[in-house]
Amino acid sequence: MFDTPGQRHPSQDQKAPLRLEQKALLWVLFFLICLGLGYPPLNRYDPAQLEGTSDVAGYRNIVVGRQPQPVSGASGVYERLAHWENHYRVLVPYVAKPFYWLARGRLRTWDAALFALLVANAIFTATTACLLVAIGQRLMLDHSTALLGATLYLLNFCVANFNLAGLVDSAEGCFVMFIVWSLLTGRWLLLPFWGFFGALAKETFAPLSVMFVFGWWMSEVRRERLQLPRFAWICALGVVSIATVTLAMSTVAGALVWPWQFAGYMHADHGFLAGLWRCVFDHTFYYIFIWLLPLGLVRLRRFPRPWVLATAVAFCGALALGAYNNAGGNTSRALFNVAGPILSLSAAAFLGGPREAVKEPWRG
Repeated sequence: MFDTPGQRHPSQDQKAPLRLEQKALLWVLFFLICLGLGYPPLNRYDPAQLEGTSDVAGYRNIVVGRQPQPVSGASGVYERLAHWENHYRVLVPYVAKPFYWLARGRLRTWDAALFALLVANAIFTATTACLLVAIGQRLMLDHSTALLGATLYLLNFCVANFNLAGLVDSAEGCFVMFIVWSLLTGRWLLLPFWGFFGALAKETFAPLSVMFVFGWWMSEVRRERLQLPRFAWICALGVVSIATVTLAMSTVAGALVWPWQFAGYMHADHGFLAGLWRCVFDHTFYYIFIWLLPLGLVRLRRFPRPWVLATAVAFCGALALGAYNNAGGNTSRALFNVAGPILSLSAAAFLGGPREAVKEPWRG
């Protein structure tokens, strides 16, 4: 039956952009969901006491303004880095500080610093979920599929047990999504801006973001057109992010810390293959990807090729960095930050979305 004049087909309504008030309501909804998912550390366990989340102790110290105890003889670069470990990851703790000041002495049994970290992480995670919905709609997925993709992202093991447990990975994942949005909309000039804030969140953002954008650029290069202006923005992203990491580390350590010195500090004595084995066969990897990979790979070829290739390059790069550092299960958090969004959308398209490939109005 034909539609009457002026009548819109339901599929058109499903793909219409959300209004501003709808976007704001969606962000608030995601934020409240994140607060619920991240509740356990407030009153049920201390993540700082567990092996996989022990870095929370350092972030909590930054929030409350507590300095590490002085160590005699810690004059070398490596000793300084070990003494001030992770205190250069300042973005999430400093976003949490105002919430700590407001909550201090008012939460009874709740840890005010962990509550502040939860609020900060919920802000970044909710923003990531909203960006995922917006990107899904830009790829011409309907509202239901885009929302399902964001839901699958939020319900992943990594979000509740790491991103919302007092760590800083939520901010790294958020700025990876800002980079995806910028590349899909052709706003390459924003890359250095995201590089600055992403590097303040976590130092691994610098190499991962450069590898991600380089993979995207390579997928769009043609024989007759190298797109050198876009390559210049990749270089700007690398310079800004690496300079930010260097400045943050040097400020914290009280001495100039060059990137190669930090790379030497992070290098593990184990062999590369042994480190790679530990990354891939750690139980955390399976908790995160045991359903996300098989469901996400089914429809992945229907998504924009640049995003797929960029994700693959950054995914392999994160594995290589994890093997170099013998990071084990911690590598899975970086892997989720670069691959989780597109796999979640792809899984949603497989479970409940249209069978046709996504369209290409995403090109900026």
